[in-house]
Amino acid sequence: MHLPEAVKYIIDELNRRGHEAYAVGGCVRDALLGREPEDWDVTTSAEPQEIKDIFPVTIDTGIQHGTVTVRIDGENYEVTTFRTDGNYADHRRPEEVYFTKSLEEDLLRRDFTINAMAWSTGRLVDLYGGQQDLANGIIRCVGDPFERFTEDALRILRAFRFAAQLDFVIEEQTREAIKAHREDLRYISAERIQTEMTKILTSPHPEIIRDMYELGVTEVILPEFDPLMKVEQRNPHHCLSAGEHTIKAM
Repeated sequence: MHLPEAVKYIIDELNRRGHEAYAVGGCVRDALLGREPEDWDVTTSAEPQEIKDIFPVTIDTGIQHGTVTVRIDGENYEVTTFRTDGNYADHRRPEEVYFTKSLEEDLLRRDFTINAMAWSTGRLVDLYGGQQDLANGIIRCVGDPFERFTEDALRILRAFRFAAQLDFVIEEQTREAIKAHREDLRYISAERIQTEMTKILTSPHPEIIRDMYELGVTEVILPEFDPLMKVEQRNPHHCLSAGEHTIKAM
């Protein structure tokens, strides 16, 4: 995996000061898939003030949650302290976070195995089978999926979004947990739902919405859609069956 020079510099500087540091999450996933990551996140054993003491230009982006933005050559890189989460009272965000020195604990709190891998100095840390799930095209929760969706219901839509973007399938226990917790999506703001739905519907595989319907998710977040699924389609040029055919203007 090739790290951008700025990310390598951040990790090297943290290591030089005696802290662990890794690229983590979606950037590792995308790099392993041969995709260009949109951004690079770093996780570290250093606490926020220690991060601020090391780098000359920083922004307190989410310092109460352990996140400091390090600015290098006009670009921003989020650096977050290893942490564990407290109780999730609103099905979205933890009421408290606790800093830890354990990378394993930090990765355990993440949503899916493919997003719970870390990379540093030529070493991939994959404690929950993310690389194998990438190879097999599977979306699987880290640990118990019923707990992961109880914590944050938005993860339900994220599961469909990653499946649609990557052409992956959602593994069976994760699907069961989605069905069991779909009503918790009522706690999620319309803006966050819209953002995820836009990404799903503009992905290479928007037909994942059929899975969302079958698992009862659209009934909660898009109830107007469900009656449409019960209407028989007789048009041979329906958008889901027209393939590459083009209807020309007359």
